[in-house]
Amino acid sequence: MPKIWFKDYTLEEINTIFDKFMTSFLDIRAVELSADSLVASMPVTDRVKQPFGILHGGASVVLAESVGSVASNLLIDSAQFAGVGMEVNANHLKSVSDGILYAYCSPLHIGKKSHVWDIKIKNEEDALICVSRLTVAIIEKK
Repeated sequence: MPKIWFKDYTLEEINTIFDKFMTSFLDIRAVELSADSLVASMPVTDRVKQPFGILHGGASVVLAESVGSVASNLLIDSAQFAGVGMEVNANHLKSVSDGILYAYCSPLHIGKKSHVWDIKIKNEEDALICVSRLTVAIIEKK
């Protein structure tokens, strides 16, 4: 399978992106990059829980949108274009109160003006926690 990425990236390069802003606060990290997918992890800590002690659905959405947005930006020439989230949805399937989550991100559509990503969030036992779809608009930098 041919690589979809704009260039060869290392996990260290990708994690310099995740080391900033909200993704840093939630400890989201890139853990695997294949020819056509990106995997990121996020620990289930108090920062991502709701008052009942389980994972907040919004944290799952942050994880999904973050890994998908970064993946889109790895596909394009960042000197000319930027990928920005346009629409995200999530179905929360199972509750989680501890451990590490993994977001498996793969493309459903790669166009010139938009990308659509399938993101499956699983726990350490490979149980499906959340399924998400993210649409990213590709805009020209001015």
